[in-house]
Amino acid sequence: MPESDEREVLDRIRKGLVYTESEAAFQAPLRRADLVFEYNHTPPSDAARRRALLVAILGSVGERTVLHAPFSAGFGSNVHIGDDFFGNANLAFVDDVDIRIGNGVMIAPNVTLTTTGHPVHPARRVDFARFSEPIVIEDRVWIGSNAVVLPGVRIGYGSVIGAGSVVSRDVPPMVVAVGVPCRVLRAVTDDDLTTRTVAADA
Repeated sequence: MPESDEREVLDRIRKGLVYTESEAAFQAPLRRADLVFEYNHTPPSDAARRRALLVAILGSVGERTVLHAPFSAGFGSNVHIGDDFFGNANLAFVDDVDIRIGNGVMIAPNVTLTTTGHPVHPARRVDFARFSEPIVIEDRVWIGSNAVVLPGVRIGYGSVIGAGSVVSRDVPPMVVAVGVPCRVLRAVTDDDLTTRTVAADA
């Protein structure tokens, strides 16, 4: 594909417009599928190798990162993770465009972060046609098991996403949000500082 055509496709992708698998094929060298496979088959005891693989797979990765195998990534190179990240098993990154995760984020098992969706009308899904919008997860967020975060979503600082939620809209900072579709349940307050403590349970 001529460079001018590649720029036109990238411009459409950046705008969240529809593009096809064939049009985006020039991005294939950015995929890290073999390295993801190797990571998922590297023993947990080989921490140095796992760290080296994460550095090679991801667009950027901070310090003290824990990512349990297996995980999956469409590219890997479009995922950016901050310091003190914990990702449990079966975390799926559908990262056709950027997924940016801040510091101190915790993600439970079986969570999907997908930057990509598909047109509703079947005639527009020929050649795996799709659209992509970035995901941003700010610092100190906790995402519960089996949650799905959809294209274009930003989750604000310190918020908690309940297990099984489908997050289709932005979530503000310092709230608990749950459900399908995910909605704000309440604010995170100082009362939460004393929950699940010995004193509170006594």
